[in-house]
Amino acid sequence: MISFESDYNNGVEPAILRRLIETNNDKTSGYGFDPYCEQAKAKIKRACELEEADIFFLVGGTQTNSTVIDSLLCNYEGVICVDTGHINVHEAGAIEAFSHKVIALPSADGKLKADQLEKYMAAFTVDESSRHMVQPGMVYITFPTELGGLYTKQEIADIYDVCRKYSLYLYIDGARLGYALASDKCDVTLPFLAKHCDVFYIGGTKVGAMFGEAVVYTNTRAPKRLFTIVKNHGALLAKGRMLGIQFDTLFSDDLYFRISRHAMQMAMKLKAVFEHHGFRMGIDSPTNQQFVILSPEQKKILMQKIAFEVWEPINENEILCRFVTSWATTEEDIKALDEALSNI
Repeated sequence: MISFESDYNNGVEPAILRRLIETNNDKTSGYGFDPYCEQAKAKIKRACELEEADIFFLVGGTQTNSTVIDSLLCNYEGVICVDTGHINVHEAGAIEAFSHKVIALPSADGKLKADQLEKYMAAFTVDESSRHMVQPGMVYITFPTELGGLYTKQEIADIYDVCRKYSLYLYIDGARLGYALASDKCDVTLPFLAKHCDVFYIGGTKVGAMFGEAVVYTNTRAPKRLFTIVKNHGALLAKGRMLGIQFDTLFSDDLYFRISRHAMQMAMKLKAVFEHHGFRMGIDSPTNQQFVILSPEQKKILMQKIAFEVWEPINENEILCRFVTSWATTEEDIKALDEALSNI
């Protein structure tokens, strides 16, 4: 079956597999203390144009989010995000499990607005009972958003200004960062992002790697005991070189960005196929996540040949469905979708 269900339901980018095989008989120290991790860190620092950054490799997105947030906040501090934010909806209370309340603000399009953040913090600051409340200590945004949206340079800069005004850390979840940066609609670069937040991560799991994320502490130093914090969160890989080899490969020869651009080309072709067949897009997404409106009958028929995700019902006659491309999506996949839509 052809699948557009997610960007992590494929295996591994072949160049990474080759490197893992080539280095299989090497003997190195564990837990990330190996030459491959050091090489990968050096390449990421150059790509970010931030030689002073602290970089750590963790095993997965949820572990990364809970670890990073817990590493910078006291147990009485919470993290602000929009109500559709990944940490608020899809991480099974992992943030709250480590004593940090997720403070969710409403959003119609999945993006946090600087003026919205300013209004919330201004009101919190003058609230005479605020000393009894969970204290906001961090702002969390995803790039791209859960709804396939992109922040502009100005929007990120404005949010970061508000964060600095109120002494809040800005943390950017980059699980799909490569696909955001590769979008034709994106005016943000990796160096710009690195200089306009305190910590972010470069997603590997969804962008070609077998697993793993690269956490980059930028305008704040990583906590002194971060290694111990990572282990405490179950996010430390004993065979740490497996992460280093993958990111060393992804950041060689522009691979991370090349495969991300490919995914974006496939996403735009997928969108064009749906529009050609008269289907309405539920969200105008410029990223690898495309949201399409289907009827229950159309969904039932299409699911016989194509795997995709039902996002949410709109009403009894319309369903919002998500189709995701990745580094592994092929022209043949798009053609198969085209043929399947022809029969609906």
